[in-house]
Amino acid sequence: MKNAKCFLGTVLMASLFFIGCGKSDDGDMLVETPPTAQEFAKLQSDALEDLTQQFQFEAEDGSTTFTSEKGVNITINGSCLKLDGNPVSGSVDVAFVELFDKGHMLVTNKPTMGVLPNGNKKLLISGGEFYIRATQDGEPLDNDCDIILTVPSDLTGGSDPDMVLWNGTIDDDGNLTWEEDPANATGQGGVFVEGGQYYAFLSDFGWSNIDRFYNDPRPKTTIYVQAPTGYDYTNSNIYLSYDGENTGLAALDTYEDGLFSEHYGEIPIGLECHVIFISEDNGNWKYAIKPVTIAADEIITFSLAETAVATEAQLTDLINDLP
Repeated sequence: MKNAKCFLGTVLMASLFFIGCGKSDDGDMLVETPPTAQEFAKLQSDALEDLTQQFQFEAEDGSTTFTSEKGVNITINGSCLKLDGNPVSGSVDVAFVELFDKGHMLVTNKPTMGVLPNGNKKLLISGGEFYIRATQDGEPLDNDCDIILTVPSDLTGGSDPDMVLWNGTIDDDGNLTWEEDPANATGQGGVFVEGGQYYAFLSDFGWSNIDRFYNDPRPKTTIYVQAPTGYDYTNSNIYLSYDGENTGLAALDTYEDGLFSEHYGEIPIGLECHVIFISEDNGNWKYAIKPVTIAADEIITFSLAETAVATEAQLTDLINDLP
């Protein structure tokens, strides 16, 4: 987790071992071993792989448009592709991911947290998160021209003229942060909306997002969340689903003294939301969800007894069904 700080004491370190959680019919104590960081990361990467679409075209064909499963048009100019600085010819493979709802954002660990000018992070409301990669024989390609996305705005509740373009950066722990595209500041493009479509002009491959900041005039606070015993930032995540917002997902992205925290002080006091704990359990998702009305400096605690297990599809539906 980006900027994660781990100041765990002896008690918390010991909790990473077996945890008693009930008895079997013959009276023997049942134990649960929390997942490893690798097992949790694999669950998230598998979810992303499940959502990755594949396209192929010939570089000599020039400008080529693909249509995604959700109706997004992706236009790539093959004559602008290069490998090690040299123009590309022949077959090109394109991988594409599109995320429009908080359920799929959650299982892939792709929340919408944008960097403010002061360096803090705040919830973004999304018109779509996208990942594009072009390769030839497994080698990643560079691009000298804009990639054009045409995105139906009704996928995220209709056109919003305040949307701008964001670029995603993934840290060493696999967590994603969004920073505003410099093109927005220069007025040279990024995103515009017309006829029920967002038109986005991407300067490079990787993660991009059509977004605006969530706005709420109420006083703000910092909140803290304690995961069940044995779970920390290496093998679990904590998210916030704001009630009434279906296309944004906040993440508590720091961890200190056994507590997850948003720590920037950007959570509105009085906000109605759902706090979500997730981890891995034998190839499935362990989760717990709490409805909360945010109070100042609140500490929210999850216990192991409050958790349940679901498949990827079941958890995605649960999150998308939240108010």
